[in-house]
Amino acid sequence: MLHGPGFPPKSFINAKRLSWGLRILAAIILIQSLIFKFGAHSDSVMLFTTLGLEPFGRIGLGVIELIVAILILTPKATLLGAILGTIIMVGALGAHIFQLGIIFNNDGGKLFGLALVCFLACVGQVIILKNQLISFIKHRYAI
Repeated sequence: MLHGPGFPPKSFINAKRLSWGLRILAAIILIQSLIFKFGAHSDSVMLFTTLGLEPFGRIGLGVIELIVAILILTPKATLLGAILGTIIMVGALGAHIFQLGIIFNNDGGKLFGLALVCFLACVGQVIILKNQLISFIKHRYAI
């Protein structure tokens, strides 16, 4: 059983449970958005048309999000998936803030909110797995 800083040994919430919760949350958000992207839902088409990326951006990003969701759920690749998920969600949040608006097509900010939750779940994963990342960097670059 993993125990991280701030998680007492007999605590209900430990690093392993938190990690799986964040992984599942991020994967669900990424996978549910694929239905709209691959199904060419009118809202998705409108969003990517507004960004000037329709249809290649919509389909390409859908493929990338599918790969990221699989990586996040794969224990040995979770860190890579979380880093890629963080990068993708920074792009999504940036697109909403600078071009689309937080409320897009009268959605009440739902898409922005989902991107923010997914971003936070991915960042949480990176924080939980920070020792793995530090170890990789040390061995790779002999620090």
